[in-house]
Amino acid sequence: MALASLLALSACDGGPGLGNRGGGAYAPDVVAPGEDSVDGLIVGHRLMAAGEYELALKSYTRSAADRGITVDVLSALGSANLKLGRLGQAETLLRQATEKDAEFAPAWNNLGVVLMERGKVAEAARVFRIAYGLDSGKTDSIRDNLTLALAKVENISYDAPEEATFALMRRGQGDYLLLAQQ
Repeated sequence: MALASLLALSACDGGPGLGNRGGGAYAPDVVAPGEDSVDGLIVGHRLMAAGEYELALKSYTRSAADRGITVDVLSALGSANLKLGRLGQAETLLRQATEKDAEFAPAWNNLGVVLMERGKVAEAARVFRIAYGLDSGKTDSIRDNLTLALAKVENISYDAPEEATFALMRRGQGDYLLLAQQ
């Protein structure tokens, strides 16, 4: 019995037939040593364009492990969370991106989109102004976002509501109907 176990283990020596490089006892390498792997940001951007936001988020996370937490990675993670409807996470990541690099217009623009989605219109307009200034007005989407935010800010009304007078009309025993007259 012990001899059979020993023979079975010796057959699993990780030799070249298993695809290992260097004859190690570990799983085969995916990428040969010295070769570059596929950039997780590029893969993530392609997945975002294809509408695969959850997969893009995973790819961006792998990119963070490879590259570190750069402004590009933070912005990409924030954008994927925005598309997935995770507005709180998206806002946090995009704010971190703008703190890391205050000159990165795409992060400012995407932060503005998150703020608009959350109903923070005045702050979104301020953020879009920053993005527009950094971009020098070259990107149509940033200009359109700023225009929309400014239009919404102008439509916010702080007027007091019109006063209505109310009257009670008795309908039977203990049953009343509230009437509003304007």
